[in-house]
Amino acid sequence: MVKRLILVLGDQLSDDLSALREADKDSDLIVMAEVKDEASYVKHHPRKIALVFSAMRHFAEKLREDGWQVAYGKYDDENTSTSIVGELMRRGQEHDTTEVLATRPGEWRLIEALENAPLSVSLMPDDRFICSLDEFDDWAEGRKSLRMEYFYREMRRKTGLLMEGDEPAGGKWNFDHDNRKPASDDMLRAGPMEFTPDETTEEVLDLVEKHFPSNFGKLRPFNYAVTQGQARRALDHFAKNLLAEFGDYQDAMLRGDEYLNHSLLSQYLNLGLLSPLEICQRIEQEWKDGNAPINAVEGYIRQIIGWREYMRGIYFREGPDYVHRNALGHTRDLPAMYWGGETKMACVEHAVAQTRDLAYAHHIQRLMVTGNFALLAGLDPHQLHEWYLAVYHDAYEWVEAPNVIGMSQYADDGIIASKPYVSSGNYIDKMSDYCKDCAYSVKDKTGDNACPFNLLYWDFMVRHREKFSNNPRMAQMYSTWDRMKDDRKEAVRDGAARILDRLDKGEVV
Repeated sequence: MVKRLILVLGDQLSDDLSALREADKDSDLIVMAEVKDEASYVKHHPRKIALVFSAMRHFAEKLREDGWQVAYGKYDDENTSTSIVGELMRRGQEHDTTEVLATRPGEWRLIEALENAPLSVSLMPDDRFICSLDEFDDWAEGRKSLRMEYFYREMRRKTGLLMEGDEPAGGKWNFDHDNRKPASDDMLRAGPMEFTPDETTEEVLDLVEKHFPSNFGKLRPFNYAVTQGQARRALDHFAKNLLAEFGDYQDAMLRGDEYLNHSLLSQYLNLGLLSPLEICQRIEQEWKDGNAPINAVEGYIRQIIGWREYMRGIYFREGPDYVHRNALGHTRDLPAMYWGGETKMACVEHAVAQTRDLAYAHHIQRLMVTGNFALLAGLDPHQLHEWYLAVYHDAYEWVEAPNVIGMSQYADDGIIASKPYVSSGNYIDKMSDYCKDCAYSVKDKTGDNACPFNLLYWDFMVRHREKFSNNPRMAQMYSTWDRMKDDRKEAVRDGAARILDRLDKGEVV
């Protein structure tokens, strides 16, 4: 007889999940399901759906091999409910129980659904993170600003990663200054580890092809890890072959090399196939063994125990309305070029095409290309949030929303970023090879051939001058604008107005 249902969600594929630790193999039933609501609340990239479904099926089989009773609902099984709560109710009726034990989900909508379910649901803390939510709130309480850098230092002290007693290894907390080098083509650079789909994954690919034919993105070739063992092999491959130059080129962008030295581990980490400490300790060991420089190792560890943990803390501290914030009042609709429509901007075209083909773009492509354009052009931040949530294989709301609403779009009014992350085309030209054959000229500051980033940058600054003129980090840029001749100012504003008018009319930019 089943005593309780143990819910395991698609991004909770971890052996040490808190709900599993509290469960009893002899009397509890694990419930997993591929439900329509989770697969379609945004129009997910087909590769992401396939990755989650395949990893879920493999994890369910591993649980069975470990002696657990598992009730698994496949997407194309007509008996599978359309929602997580519906599936719990179905299994509860089958086994005459209303008791549910679950690890707290990573999104407010699911938390609220479980809390309002006609079942007796006990939510356990998700302690797969280094910083608990209570610990983050304690750190944040009373601070005038919640800057990630100071939080990151606390996480370094807590974990002991890259610490020499009470001091940071290498004498500095942050080596980011060394990590902004443009990259050149390198035919010998290793790529991320790829995996051949097994029978289970092939079955999932056929399912996704059948049920999600119109979703933005290419499904095949599919070469992701779908088990913990494969994910650990991918981690080892990155540590041995790509980590050493990760720091140098983490901000670089190349047309012919979509991955550069990036690890492509975030999707496995966010699924639960890898743990943050497991990754960081493996990366730190490469530095200890003399195989990777400290700027690479520190930069990578900061992304995990700094940014990732910090974003989760912000998301839950700010509450369910966070994704709807719009401090700058931006309301322009997301243009078709974000869904693969025509654009003359080479950088946006490449970033979107890469996203379509791989469900992947690294942080600078997201922040300083698609995100930067959206902010400069005044696109609706909630629409942009839902786009990022849909198109990337590592996107889950707890980590994606603060990165987009806060970091990228400044829609949270400066909770995360001390100033908007905006730039002209110069930054993209410096860090990429996108501009050399673009229809626009990054060197032109005005005129019909001028890079839209150059025109929209100053237009954004002027439109929001009242809000940002007293920001000390932006004072120099306003001084530069004020020194410009009136005819150049007029040309900049007129050029920006033409671009925005074309966007509003649905014309190609």
